[in-house]
Amino acid sequence: MIAILGATGYVGSHYLSYLRTRGIACEGLSRAELDYADFSTFLGWLKDRRPDFVINAAGYTGKPNVDACELNKAECLFGNAVLPGRIRQACEETKTPWGHVSSGCVFQGRPSDNLGWTEDDQPNFSFRSPPCSFYSGTKALGEEMLRGAANCYVWRLRVPFNHEDSNRNYLTKLLQYDRLLDVENSLSHLDDYVAATFACWEKQIPFGLYNVVNPGAVTTLQVVEWIKEAGLTAKEFSFFESEREFMQEAGRTPRSSCVLDSSKIIDAGVPLRPVEEACRDSLRRMAN
Repeated sequence: MIAILGATGYVGSHYLSYLRTRGIACEGLSRAELDYADFSTFLGWLKDRRPDFVINAAGYTGKPNVDACELNKAECLFGNAVLPGRIRQACEETKTPWGHVSSGCVFQGRPSDNLGWTEDDQPNFSFRSPPCSFYSGTKALGEEMLRGAANCYVWRLRVPFNHEDSNRNYLTKLLQYDRLLDVENSLSHLDDYVAATFACWEKQIPFGLYNVVNPGAVTTLQVVEWIKEAGLTAKEFSFFESEREFMQEAGRTPRSSCVLDSSKIIDAGVPLRPVEEACRDSLRRMAN
């Protein structure tokens, strides 16, 4: 049986749907059903239920965006840094293998080799390398809490999207705004991400940290052009002249814009579609 923590959330619900569609025995948990944030409660549940694998999709992202994390720092710190450490402790005590949904937002820009940040690179958008958003800082701390963890995957997600209408979907977000910031990013097709991360467990690739993004990178302007080509909107978008202007007029905290290298997971035998193919396919499905 596969256990999913945070199963009512955006990412967790997709894990639950994916596993059920494949007929894989699974149990989705929310904190309303089981307070897995309490170490003793979660440890007792693990000893009683003995899942084959645990997926932690719980965390604090802030709604409607990461600016909310600046106002709810205690909840953000607990959900993104403290909770992973408690789950690690319980899983290691019961020898339960598990995977943790992390984030690529701990980086900014591209590395000097221009290829993308790898799993060996140290985060450069974190509390240890400011300035950063509070959200990014806590996600970097969460990864630190899991450094050297036994039988654990850490999977970095980056700007999730697919064809479904959701205020968490990057493509839906773009359609909701009239003025955008043109930046370059790696993206993760959410369904590709879920399938690829679960494949890590199925294929028994080595435990560790993985960037799980669709290969390549896109700019906001490129995606807007694809949106128009798909016939999803006729409106004209405008763009901020700079990130400084964006921060002065629209943002409360700095945003991470970065390019990650996904070759490690691909070389381990887990394929991912190129990001342009994944984006265009999602937009076609949205238009139909």
